[in-house]
Amino acid sequence: MQFRPLRSPSVPVLALCVTGLLPACARADFFEDSKANLTLRNFYYNHDLRDSTPPAQSKIEEWAQGFILKAQSGYTDTPVAFGVDLYAGLGLKLDSSPDRSGSALLPGAYNRAGGPRNADPSSENQYSEATAALKMKISRTELKVGGLFPKIPLVYAGDSRLLPQFFEGAMLDVNELEHFSFSLGQMRQVNYREFSGSRDMQTGNYLNVTSDRFNYLGGTWNPDPSLSLGIWGGRLENVYQQTLYTGTKFVDVGSWRLSGTLNYLDSSESGQARAGVLDSRMTSGLLSAAHGFQKVTMGYQFNAGDSALPFLHDTDLPGVANAIQVLRFDRARERSWQARYDIDFAGLGVPGLSAFTRYVYGDNFQVNGHAGKEWERNLDVSYVIQSGPLKDLALRWRNVEIQGDVTKRRDENRVILSYTFALK
Repeated sequence: MQFRPLRSPSVPVLALCVTGLLPACARADFFEDSKANLTLRNFYYNHDLRDSTPPAQSKIEEWAQGFILKAQSGYTDTPVAFGVDLYAGLGLKLDSSPDRSGSALLPGAYNRAGGPRNADPSSENQYSEATAALKMKISRTELKVGGLFPKIPLVYAGDSRLLPQFFEGAMLDVNELEHFSFSLGQMRQVNYREFSGSRDMQTGNYLNVTSDRFNYLGGTWNPDPSLSLGIWGGRLENVYQQTLYTGTKFVDVGSWRLSGTLNYLDSSESGQARAGVLDSRMTSGLLSAAHGFQKVTMGYQFNAGDSALPFLHDTDLPGVANAIQVLRFDRARERSWQARYDIDFAGLGVPGLSAFTRYVYGDNFQVNGHAGKEWERNLDVSYVIQSGPLKDLALRWRNVEIQGDVTKRRDENRVILSYTFALK
């Protein structure tokens, strides 16, 4: 088992509280306002590479069990309030084989630096990781330093496999002005979802390019609850820089809620331009109409640039409308359309059951000098048990079908069983 020890300045603060060197009133808030939970996540992954030809791998199939512990302290009752966040994760292999590995549930199958399968593609039997972050607060301004799970438009830590992705760095969030919020920070390294141990950050779509510094700055204006406008800038040192303009608005019309989101993400090379000259100008939008227990969404996306979108690898992309379960429809000059339908079966007398189906079609990009196209269809069904001894046990089935001139035909199924224990 690999275990990465805690490396955070938060540990001394915790020690001060435990040993009584902070005042009693400070320790009371620190402990009484704390919370902790343990999530058990059982994950089955099957990806059928239908159009592969020997000796290429024909199927990816693995099954694993994850344990995710997260704890958050309260704040000390001091002029500068202190606290600490803790995380630890453990992954166990339940089923795999060298000819079916590579699901990103477990480490070992792929060489992250270069991308191809290792000489021995066997997945490891188990792996573990841990981190901590010191947090400091004055008024409505908070600074976190250490292990971070950022959820901002340009750095949205992914959580689509067994254990979550996290970064090491610093984040400052300022909420002192009414209707305005600001955030800035720097990420120095990343712990990828199927690895233990931190490493330099890779560039999505340009995986052989890495950097050890990502800086960002952004702000959001909410003049009223129905409108949000934001602008965010980020730079992966010596690789790329980008600016995101985003706006969301909703309107209630009788029993209907109509909403729309418009994003523009402009990316170019930075510094030494390790990924080469970059030109990605991504416009995307979503329009939705919700009524009762049903919702319909339509989307459009177009990359007007001559380069595929650069981004922090494995992160989610909330500023890109058609970046969905597998594909992102972010190739140079690609345009794509989305149709989605959501339903909450509580409105039909089955509380806890919900589902959505989604289809995205993309074209207008080049593949070996010819016009290319691709599509992805998703079916996602979730059920949370509402009562009895298994109350709050959640089951999710995610089914995907893909076909494209680059990806060829693929089918994928993910079955995720999860339960969270509140420890405090």
